[in-house]
Amino acid sequence: MSTQTKADIEEKLYLNHYTVDTQSHLSIKEQSVCAACQRKICLTICPAKVYEIRDGETSISYEGCLECGACRITCPHSNIEWTLPRGGFGIQYRLA
Repeated sequence: MSTQTKADIEEKLYLNHYTVDTQSHLSIKEQSVCAACQRKICLTICPAKVYEIRDGETSISYEGCLECGACRITCPHSNIEWTLPRGGFGIQYRLA
């Protein structure tokens, strides 16, 4: 049995294809809720690292989203609006 390394996984992620929409399928419901959040788990739980803090607000780079939904599930305040991208947009996984 082989063991995958982090580099192996990152190399496979580069094989994925994204058809980026002009409309985000992710949004923050209330920035004040994020500002008051102590854990900010969205910053670490997202495998694509689409969430970051800029000028005191949570920003989203939805273009690289892997559509796993981990952010929505783990947000302790249910403050992330997450839907699937519109038809034809989003990630296309390519396994090699």
